[in-house]
Amino acid sequence: MTLEDLRVFVAVCRAGSLSAVARDLGCTQSAVSQHVKRLERETGVSLLERLPRGVAPTPAGHILRAAADQGISGLDLALRRIDDLANGESGSVRVTTGGVTLRHFMAEAVVTFRRRYPKVNLEFQTGNSSSGCFDALVESGLDLAWVTIGPPVRGIEQRPVIELPWVLAVRADDPLASRSRVEVAELADVPLIRLPQDSTSGTRLDAAFAELGVRPDAATSVADWDTALLLAELGLGHAVVPALPGWAVPGDEGPLRLVPVPVLPPLPVGWAVRRWDALTPLARVFAETVADSCAEKAERRARGRA
Repeated sequence: MTLEDLRVFVAVCRAGSLSAVARDLGCTQSAVSQHVKRLERETGVSLLERLPRGVAPTPAGHILRAAADQGISGLDLALRRIDDLANGESGSVRVTTGGVTLRHFMAEAVVTFRRRYPKVNLEFQTGNSSSGCFDALVESGLDLAWVTIGPPVRGIEQRPVIELPWVLAVRADDPLASRSRVEVAELADVPLIRLPQDSTSGTRLDAAFAELGVRPDAATSVADWDTALLLAELGLGHAVVPALPGWAVPGDEGPLRLVPVPVLPPLPVGWAVRRWDALTPLARVFAETVADSCAEKAERRARGRA
């Protein structure tokens, strides 16, 4: 069997279709099928079963796919590290994250890193949730994922960078806007804008409310933190969101106020990788640059409160 056989087989398992992979590779369905047949001859078992629409891995196919996924991502990483060594400070750093993350956590760090390494290619792949970022790390061979730190995930190492306190976002003319803090019990009668149910931050917030015996009325839901702030500013509800680096809390400018909810446990966010000791030197520098930038913003915010 060849490495290309395994790459094609993994692609077929992921797509559930021989023809779809053939289109992606610009070859015939027969050529894709030959890769799978070669693997089946080598292993002596059937690896795919035909369904009314497409194909799916057999039990043996699932075993081979899992092993191939890990092996291919490891080889890709090794080849990229070799390329980085051969080219000095040139190369690439591939990150999966969401738009909110890039804007609020990485903007300054990206500029700093780019000035230091002008020849390095920074690639960003959008991830809609922490679980999606974990999948991208494993399946697409990316270097880094910025996530909300959650329970352990097999094959993934998580490293917290900063803890975010929770705040209540309200319009400036809201009765709660002048408060220095809000207690959780007061939120029971306040219409809240719900964070994404499939997100780690939303799950953590729901768990904190449940532990404190509070069930807020959440009639509106959003896909990200920035949208929650926008809806709160429009007067469509109140939003409990993490206070992102650089925000003034409590704030006294503009149409929106951010009031601390100190009883809620802070939300840890940071990096996830397959293996820290296998990161390329460039990826490690980028991760450290982002961490330093977040620490500086947190320190500036603390000085502002003082």
